[in-house]
Amino acid sequence: MRRSAKAVEQSTGQLADSADRRTQLASDRTLLAAERTYAAWVRTALAALAAGIGARALVRDVLPAWVGQVSGSILIIFAAFCLVAGVWRELHGVPRDPGPDMKPMPRGMLIIMNFFMLVVALAALIGIWAS
Repeated sequence: MRRSAKAVEQSTGQLADSADRRTQLASDRTLLAAERTYAAWVRTALAALAAGIGARALVRDVLPAWVGQVSGSILIIFAAFCLVAGVWRELHGVPRDPGPDMKPMPRGMLIIMNFFMLVVALAALIGIWAS
């Protein structure tokens, strides 16, 4: 009887440890999924920025100038929106206490990096209308 009580006590402790570990791993997966979503926002923004600049350059000789400027501007504004939405989602959608295994990206790095890309997008927008 004593031996079975000890075995039950050990298995209960192992189950608790196992549940804690599963919770921790689930939290890590959530953090990694949020970072992949942030990367998708940035990737979409960079693609839209490149498409906006390219649209302006490609349609300049074929269509009236305003068509290239408007379509390029729309794509660049969409790129700026993606940058802002991506950092907002990353800062407000990630659990701040993911567990000891994972560390989230530093908030300062996210803000500085997205701010720099936003400045580039705004410079491209000004460049489209200035030329």
